[in-house]
Amino acid sequence: MSKGTVVLAYSGGLDTSCILVWLKEQGYDVIAFLANIGQDEDFEAARKKAEKLGAKKVFIEDLRSEFVEDFIWPAVQANAVYEDRYLLGTAVARPCIGRSQVEIARREGAQFVSHGATGKGNDQIRFELTCYALYPEVKIIAPWRVPEFYNRFKGRIDLMDYAQKHGIPVPVTPQAPWSMDANLMHISYESGILENPKSNAPADLYLMTKNPEESPNTPDVLEIEFSNGVPVKVTNVKESTSKDSPLDIFSYLNEIGGKHGVGRIDIVENRFIGMKSRGIYETPGGTILLQAHLDIETFTMDKEVRRIKQGLGIKFAELVYNGFWYSPECDFVRHCINKSQENVEGKVQLSVFKGQVYIMGRESPKSLYNEELVSMDVQGDYDPCDATGFIRINAVRLREHHRLQGLSSVKK
Repeated sequence: MSKGTVVLAYSGGLDTSCILVWLKEQGYDVIAFLANIGQDEDFEAARKKAEKLGAKKVFIEDLRSEFVEDFIWPAVQANAVYEDRYLLGTAVARPCIGRSQVEIARREGAQFVSHGATGKGNDQIRFELTCYALYPEVKIIAPWRVPEFYNRFKGRIDLMDYAQKHGIPVPVTPQAPWSMDANLMHISYESGILENPKSNAPADLYLMTKNPEESPNTPDVLEIEFSNGVPVKVTNVKESTSKDSPLDIFSYLNEIGGKHGVGRIDIVENRFIGMKSRGIYETPGGTILLQAHLDIETFTMDKEVRRIKQGLGIKFAELVYNGFWYSPECDFVRHCINKSQENVEGKVQLSVFKGQVYIMGRESPKSLYNEELVSMDVQGDYDPCDATGFIRINAVRLREHHRLQGLSSVKK
């Protein structure tokens, strides 16, 4: 008798293939769910593999457009960067995948969901907080936290042995000595030989970007148009070609950024679960958009509003990294950030070249830049004498502080 139906987030790889068969051994009916979020994957081959391994049903969902519009675009509006460097490519993908997984579980009447995330990482938290938020009564099976599973499968060799015994196709190509997660926004690399934070990344690790030293010797000049803080059009100025749908815009920026080696970082970050980890990331399109959005935002947004919004962006990045996309506080922060973007519109022209993004110019109908006011050649509606009082008022606090410091030093 079946213990119930479980929707498994399935990749077609060795781990989740073994998990699929193991769940069936435990007495569950398994529905395999594959999310297409832009990774290089043979989805039909994965479907056939899941069916062969005994999946009751297989769902392949193309989530690329909603991934860009519902998840990447809010991150762009927020200038979301975790710990000053990580653009959150994996973190923003998990709530997108989890949302679709829960929709299938509810539609199919499944009481359980399952995933292949390890017991030491952030992804288990991101997946499960999403599932509990959107399907509160769901039960979660996390095999890499089940002693019967992780004591049985202590490494890749154990998984390979299990696969051979149960007729699970085993990869014929050699396994890269690191783990990799790819989606439309980025590719991340970690573990294996990368766990030594001192060791340099091998030259053949990078799949999304060219080595900047080997990239073209002529730049691509792009014009990116924004409305409400999100890109609505990108034009290659030299080629006079443009893209105007969200998915096409982001895919094209990935192409240009990858061609010029933009968006590589090698960092040690703080996982939510309490340990530090080393990660290498490629985020070409996201890096271009971050620079362009920062520029148009500063051009069009009030100084004090932007100062508050910067703090909200940092908070948003932390919430997303830690898995709280569907929390009330993240919803509130997203709402505030979205409100701040009402006047963030205009065009930014930039050059992409040898691993760098160079801003060249910008224009906006809602610019707060007043050329006459700021000009050194025209006085405009500004009396320089007013600066004297402004400076003196600001100096009161400094004078008093240093007067007290002087008294203190005399006493000593």
